[in-house]
Amino acid sequence: MIFLVLAVLSSSLISVSMRAFEGRCRHTMGMFVVNYLICMVLACLFAGRIAFYSPQQGFHLALLLGCMAGVLFLVCFVLLQLNIQKNGVAMASTFMKLGVVISTLIAIVVFRESPGLNQGIGIILAILAILLIHTDSRETKKASWGWLLPVLLICGGITDSMANVFDKVGDPAVKDYYLFYTFGAAFVCALFMMFIRHEKIGKWEFISGVLVGIPNYFSTRFLLLSLGKVPAVIVYPAVSAGTIILVSLAGALLFRESLSRRKLTALFIICIALVLLNI
Repeated sequence: MIFLVLAVLSSSLISVSMRAFEGRCRHTMGMFVVNYLICMVLACLFAGRIAFYSPQQGFHLALLLGCMAGVLFLVCFVLLQLNIQKNGVAMASTFMKLGVVISTLIAIVVFRESPGLNQGIGIILAILAILLIHTDSRETKKASWGWLLPVLLICGGITDSMANVFDKVGDPAVKDYYLFYTFGAAFVCALFMMFIRHEKIGKWEFISGVLVGIPNYFSTRFLLLSLGKVPAVIVYPAVSAGTIILVSLAGALLFRESLSRRKLTALFIICIALVLLNI
């Protein structure tokens, strides 16, 4: 359970760090390049030694799944940006968060995990709270680009599920290789995108990249460790719901963001969902 708590804390710190540098960091892709580079360095440090090739059993699968996860990271980021532009931030955030539905369904259908009654109710409440906290009736999406929203939802859910796929079919002995190649593939993709967009890495891109990269690495590491101890049908909704609570509280305390009655109601529902998920 401690790994689950640490995964929530790390995931929350990613959002808080990005919020803190919002407006100062002009080249987003440059920040992501630094972020993934830091993640790669941390993966090497925790592994003690990382080789680009190893005859160790399970290495090829870790390489394949890691590269797939890394590419999906950047695809989701680009899709999120595009959805924000075309469909608005509220709808984009909602469908990104609802990716937890896909990752939970994959755990149930593919890996035959079955939540108990309490956990099932908790999952439903968490999803309802996500819808409540992110939807805004004042913001409507453009119908011509509405098809991008389910694409974002599916991509986000599959990306989140990659850690569970490795946990189920991969060798725990090579998890550091999986993490290294995940962030390595994301780094290469981000570097490519940075050059295409003619972006640069300035002072704020570097600072924010470092401060986002540290919790980003640990959020993925702790998520992987959590999946080894707790069923995925509990881990994914719990991390998503717990992150929403901490980020909302941090926004109110650190950035003077107001908590509307709608958001407070959603946070209360999430608290109930978390209790049910962990009974």
